[in-house]
Amino acid sequence: MDATPPATGKSSTGLDENLAAAMCYVAGFITGAAFLLIERDSRFVRFHALQSTVTFLGVAVLHLVVNVVPILGALLSVFVIFPATVVLWLILIVKAYRGERFKLPVVGDFVEQQLR
Repeated sequence: MDATPPATGKSSTGLDENLAAAMCYVAGFITGAAFLLIERDSRFVRFHALQSTVTFLGVAVLHLVVNVVPILGALLSVFVIFPATVVLWLILIVKAYRGERFKLPVVGDFVEQQLR
């Protein structure tokens, strides 16, 4: 997490930045990609939109790869990956809504480089 002050302004969507950033995570990479396409001004919202897109596309690919292994893959998917994804999803929504620029370890660095 960096020392960026919490978001307090409006995004180009007309929503408060914190609400728009939280909405980037609501439907995973779908809302992330949508906000990435429509948000023009707010770096805060664009950061969360791209982080949502990259993170949840990665999770979707992980689910597909793991489910190739018949029984073990299904067990891993249901009992490990899915619960961890839900917890991560909730944390990201709450942090974004609070106006925090919460940066995931690997994905966050990639996202920051892409948005420069």
